[in-house]
Amino acid sequence: MKKFTILFLFLFCAFSHAQKQDVTYAISPNPFEETNSITITFEGSSIDEAAWGVTNNALYLWSWSFDSNLTNLQDCPTNGDWTNSNEANRLTYNSGTDDYTITFTPTTFYSRTGIGRIGFLIKAKDGSGNKQSEDYLADVGLFQVSLTAPSNSTTILNSGDNLSISATNTGGNADYVLKANGATINTQTGISSYSYTDTNITINKSYVLEITVGGDTKTKSFSVLMDPGSDFSIMPQTYLDGITYDESDPTKATLVLYAPGKDFVYVAGSFNNWQPNASYAMKRDPSRNNKFWITLTGLTSGQIETYQYWAVDKTPISNSPALVKTADPYSTLVLSPFDDPSIPASTYPNLPAYPVGQEREVTVLQTNQTPYNWQVTNFSKPKKEDLIIYEVLIRDFDADRNFQDIIDKIDYFKNLNINAIELMPVMEFEGNESWGYNTAYHMALDKFYGTEEKLKELIDVCHQNGIAVILDIALNHAFGRNPMVRLWMNDADGDGWGEPSSENPYFNQTAKHSYNVGSDFDHSNSFTKVYTKRVVKHWIEAFKIDGFRWDLTKGFTQNCSSGDEGCTNSYQADRVAILKDYADYSWSLDETHYVIFEHLGGDTEEQEWANYRIGDPIPKGIMMWSEMWTAYKNLAQGQSSNINFDRMGHTAHGFTEKRSLGYPESHDKDRIMYEMTAFGINTNPAHNVRDLNTALKRMSALGAVTIPIPGPKMLWHFADLGMDDSIWTCSNGVVNSDYDGNNDGDCKLDTKPQPQWANNWLANNNRNKIYNDWARLNSLKINEAVFEGDYNITSGTQTPRISIYTGNENTSGSELKNVIIVANFSVTNQNINPNFPYSGTWYDLMDDSGNTTIDGSTTSIDLPPGEFRIYGNKGSTLSTNSFEKSNDLKILPNPVKNSFSINQNINTLHIYSMTGKLIKSYEGHFYKGQSFDISNLSRSLYLVKTTNQLGKQNTMKMVKL
Repeated sequence: MKKFTILFLFLFCAFSHAQKQDVTYAISPNPFEETNSITITFEGSSIDEAAWGVTNNALYLWSWSFDSNLTNLQDCPTNGDWTNSNEANRLTYNSGTDDYTITFTPTTFYSRTGIGRIGFLIKAKDGSGNKQSEDYLADVGLFQVSLTAPSNSTTILNSGDNLSISATNTGGNADYVLKANGATINTQTGISSYSYTDTNITINKSYVLEITVGGDTKTKSFSVLMDPGSDFSIMPQTYLDGITYDESDPTKATLVLYAPGKDFVYVAGSFNNWQPNASYAMKRDPSRNNKFWITLTGLTSGQIETYQYWAVDKTPISNSPALVKTADPYSTLVLSPFDDPSIPASTYPNLPAYPVGQEREVTVLQTNQTPYNWQVTNFSKPKKEDLIIYEVLIRDFDADRNFQDIIDKIDYFKNLNINAIELMPVMEFEGNESWGYNTAYHMALDKFYGTEEKLKELIDVCHQNGIAVILDIALNHAFGRNPMVRLWMNDADGDGWGEPSSENPYFNQTAKHSYNVGSDFDHSNSFTKVYTKRVVKHWIEAFKIDGFRWDLTKGFTQNCSSGDEGCTNSYQADRVAILKDYADYSWSLDETHYVIFEHLGGDTEEQEWANYRIGDPIPKGIMMWSEMWTAYKNLAQGQSSNINFDRMGHTAHGFTEKRSLGYPESHDKDRIMYEMTAFGINTNPAHNVRDLNTALKRMSALGAVTIPIPGPKMLWHFADLGMDDSIWTCSNGVVNSDYDGNNDGDCKLDTKPQPQWANNWLANNNRNKIYNDWARLNSLKINEAVFEGDYNITSGTQTPRISIYTGNENTSGSELKNVIIVANFSVTNQNINPNFPYSGTWYDLMDDSGNTTIDGSTTSIDLPPGEFRIYGNKGSTLSTNSFEKSNDLKILPNPVKNSFSINQNINTLHIYSMTGKLIKSYEGHFYKGQSFDISNLSRSLYLVKTTNQLGKQNTMKMVKL
């Protein structure tokens, strides 16, 4: 229970490795039926209330129940929230006996019938930080069975050994039937105590003991594994961890597992009816760290198979299991008995069935798979300096919550003129309702979002439209379902889940930094590095991913402790070196790969990464997340303090190149729109920031002092439509009542409402204006060279000014080389001096016509609250009256009916609407006379922008008939 319901709630709370308390308890009566009133008593002397911060004896029961098959688990309806238990579940304290009690009838308490088992723990009202007891289970019903031998669910034997089996039951005399591998081997009737010995065992056996009283049958399952001994054999160097398919023989596949400390490993799967014999015991290669390996033969080409590793340690350390059944750590597709039943068929058609009778995840193997037919094989990534990244959580983007939703809305991204999408983690995570940072299998795609083919289609469609795709990847940690956690774990309660043991070669037992969630990877370990690089290689090569955003990079050190924030936030040389190595590996696979770190730390480390390999022939440099939420939130609210946003640019960080990836809000920060409507300045009735439409009008200005600043930028999805739902909004639409502007409330991870489509926000004038204004700003940034130049930011004031320029800031030129941005974030009209660097005509770059101008000698403009101006010394090439003329370059013919050609050699060609929206993009090397098909374009006037081999740009008008 604790590994599923509770663990998910801990995801972004402070994680603690403190030991849960083992509390003494008793149930009366016991045994009991589901309709009996029962009392659970907890001994107060066994509870350390002070350690949990409990006052006034405020302890609570957290409980759950299973059906009669012990499969369908449901939480008690009156549990409440993990950090705010329901008062209905508060325990009664008895001062005379110093104990706690609660009395209930199971059918009423759990609001169900047919209960086979209940589970419970006690906790503080706020259960965060392990303020809880261990989990406890109690079977329901007067008829109960106790298996007294064997003592373990799996017994390891040598060939020819015997197995003693014994059991007792309550509720009357019973009939016992013992089956092995599906065949009955013993029957005894009319008894309450069973004993039998299975002799001379030479094969692996799965046993089921059926016990029947009065037509009610219970079962006990256990197994025997034969020790196959050690078969040492050298495998080819081409075999990789996980699955290696035989390229010449689709009936073969080789499996490789690194499992130090294990004595032997069986492969159980659909190909051996989940009953492996000695021929499915893996060999060991002494030349490669005793890795286990096996070549499967006789497979059917193209047929889906499933398998698990059954890894055995004959002499496990205390609290560690002898047998662990697990899917492959290098799985690219896993089936889950926990998550798969709720995956819609429309999202994942023909999802393979989870194998009956198995437990926990299994790996899918399929030879001779048809490769995806990529339409774009040589995508040219946007320059780092020009990146406008759109951060997307697939789950909350549209109603279907899958990859198809993104594909269907590709025009939404194109028209916004973004040139990169960053997907929050899509790797197999625990549960279906998640942000994805609780990753369990880093190389497998989470099926709740769709198939591998569909993600590849999404990437292909994005590339066809000039949009790069970046993956958010969480390799600081993993969670309890991860095979590399489970293979070496502490599992004192024997439920098959646990935390890393002292033997674990991949994970620290205690986190080595202060921000950890889940189990902390040890990235100083060579095998962790091998695993990480395989993950990197998989997504780059199999999916053509253009970049990674590395989550929680502060955790990639071994020098600190879980409670030492000062150490975690200071310079750590091991962390710098490890992450440089991972960046180097990414670039070895793709020289233009985007490497982005979510470090949010000190400048010293970030400068090393940002400036790293800048001088390469293809300049590198790691982009660093630069979160400026507080400054922009305060600015948008109309506040006058804490509004300095200088660090939105790279120079304030000390980076030599533009590698600061700035953003005003992200998935981890509350919506600035919500901050305005909840806490904005409301002293001026004519401009009340808390009014929804007033707040919406201020969002365009927020974009104007964010997007154009030179260097990559990121937008959080639907900020461009003024999304005003708080990050603390619960799935029912209610904002968490504990919200205080700072806490990590229970609803942070909840699935969010999606009014943007249901209410057609694009048709709302106030919301659509943000979208169109930001689209214009994005297009200016991407297409005008000046926005890759130098800049000065004057912030810390409600009327910030940004100067962007190339060459000498104070000297005019024949091209667009100077841009001045001013904005008014106060709540009253302001007279603002644009401080133009020289006189002459300046053009309003937000005007499509190119006709709105201002005299450069102007020293004061009246700017209403919440508005901005962006001026250039020349009109934009996106404007109809301002584009570079060329007597040499021509479109032939023009006007165009279906296709046209260019009379010179060019490298790129981009077609824009007259509002600056990118319509078509051609990247490559195009020779004079090459034809460009535009038969699918509407009749209209377009702008065609070309770049030749020398980097010279030209813009021409084109008429489409």
